[in-house]
Amino acid sequence: MAWPASRSRYIWRLRARSVELGARTLVMGILNVTPDSFSDGGRFFTQDGAVDQVLRMLDEGADLIDIGGESTRPGAVPVAPAEEQARVLPVIRSVIAARPGAILSIDTYHSETARAAVGEGAEIVNDVSGHLWDPEMAATCAAAGCGNVLMHTRGQPAEWKSQSPLAADEVLPLLLRELRERTDAAMAAGIARETIVLDPGFGFGKMMDENLPLLARFGDLGLLGFPLLAGLSRKSFLTLKRVSDTPHEATQNKELATSAANMAAILSGAHILRVHEVGPAREVAALADRLLAAEDSSHC
Repeated sequence: MAWPASRSRYIWRLRARSVELGARTLVMGILNVTPDSFSDGGRFFTQDGAVDQVLRMLDEGADLIDIGGESTRPGAVPVAPAEEQARVLPVIRSVIAARPGAILSIDTYHSETARAAVGEGAEIVNDVSGHLWDPEMAATCAAAGCGNVLMHTRGQPAEWKSQSPLAADEVLPLLLRELRERTDAAMAAGIARETIVLDPGFGFGKMMDENLPLLARFGDLGLLGFPLLAGLSRKSFLTLKRVSDTPHEATQNKELATSAANMAAILSGAHILRVHEVGPAREVAALADRLLAAEDSSHC
């Protein structure tokens, strides 16, 4: 059985360098400098703990590190930009000092934080709202000349539980339409096309099984003509909860399901995986890349 399609190749232009996408899968390690993120809130809330975690992920083979200072889980307390910056900027400075070659991304929807982080050496702005929640974000990123991850979010976190459900055949058309709107708006604001990567936003305004048709047809997002990032790590929709599972078993099941979902995404065209656990993702990516290469070779 052939994979859906060969993975397109791109050169992703960042603030001060460029990265090749498509020859192999890149792994973006997640660092949440927060007390309340959905899966690891509080674990890396101190500066020393956060920096140590970044260095560990880099040593495990992370190509990129995404640093965030505010949780966007349902019910999370909003964080003012000043507090967000107090959490993330010292970490960025310390990591750049320790590993000058590290490629850092700032996970924020606040233009003030994006501007400050890029000024400290971040190469990428990863905005979960796709530049919708701060009207200054697109212009800020255009002026910074940074790499951009535009994610699809359906509504605000406080609205997700009360949103009307999506039918299976509604999910992909909705994403294709709204992601196209976000890329058009970004480029109209002066953001260069070659700086943009798209993230469909698994779990962001899509409840549980509404995410399944999106993963099943992930490859169709390539019709938009941009590189793709898959953020599937530890998402609740990936596993079936059983009352008999111990906390350890539930965590283990979620990690196994993450690996399976990451494999599916790569074989459907994902260029970047955004993950909590870098080591397993590197192994999945290496095998998936070999499978893609084997498929390409069979058509030579």
